[in-house]
Amino acid sequence: MKFEENRLHEIFSQIQNRFVAVIGDVMLDRYIWGRVSRISPEAPVPVVDVNSESNHLGGASNVALNIKSLGAVPVLFGVVGRDTNANELKEIFTRENVITDFLVEDTERPTTVKTRIIAGSQHVVRIDYEDRQQISEDTTRRLIDRLENHIGSIHNIILQDYNKGVIGPSLIRQVIDLANSHNIPVLVDPKFSNFFEYKGVTVFKPNRKETEDALKLRLTDEHSFTEAANTLRERLDCRHVLLTLGELGMLLLDDSGGVTRVPTKARKVADVSGAGDTVIATLAVAMASGASLSEAAHIANFAGGLVCEEVGIVPVDRDKLYEAALGKLGVLD
Repeated sequence: MKFEENRLHEIFSQIQNRFVAVIGDVMLDRYIWGRVSRISPEAPVPVVDVNSESNHLGGASNVALNIKSLGAVPVLFGVVGRDTNANELKEIFTRENVITDFLVEDTERPTTVKTRIIAGSQHVVRIDYEDRQQISEDTTRRLIDRLENHIGSIHNIILQDYNKGVIGPSLIRQVIDLANSHNIPVLVDPKFSNFFEYKGVTVFKPNRKETEDALKLRLTDEHSFTEAANTLRERLDCRHVLLTLGELGMLLLDDSGGVTRVPTKARKVADVSGAGDTVIATLAVAMASGASLSEAAHIANFAGGLVCEEVGIVPVDRDKLYEAALGKLGVLD
């Protein structure tokens, strides 16, 4: 799908006034870069001589960063600990101009951190600091209270689950009920644990593997893609299903039963990390800015293709996305 410039300009001109809430697992992505020159005498493992370290926004934090990079206003709801990693996370939010007023501090949990040790181009090991237990009802209530207090200014809500304990049945039900009472669309990027809890949402966006695991079947062709999407829409009683299929693009099943295929848009895939975050963020921002669901899905697909061309987890570039949607970036059109 190639957009007419007038239509695309109409959508993009509305972005800066849109507030998109992201509720989910915020985390810090830490990278330790170095090189391997020897094997440890203590055990048959490589010794990494560290050259540098860097910290980045991960999880729901990266979704918020993508919303910000598109020009909309992210309203991020999540849980952090009372620790140095939370301070580091908040410093990055401050540099990126992402508001942290809606984060809940839980002294019983650590801030989620994924530390990746990379030697040259080789990912050696990942070290996770986290507590995957479900957050308490008190912490859930504090999140919902913050959402209730600002629900009047929000245009769309994203539920972003990474199975780190923030998203659970109680929070899901309260968010959906609150959103429905204010006619606010809810978009979901699910994981396995809560897969069938999202009844009544606006857009359910699983990927291929998540769908196969949840439905206990293999998705091998167009017929199975469509059947799976229909099954999900029926079981969840949701309006739309957007099934992401990696190199095969996306399949959109809308509330009328219509199916739209969105082909892949990556020109040269360098790294797929963070592409799902970019897709859900762009989908929500585009819908909030007046795009139809089909238009939003195509714009989100362009965005996913663009970030796959970059190494590492990076937010989508708004200007490049605009050019891509106009067909001005080569085969991305």
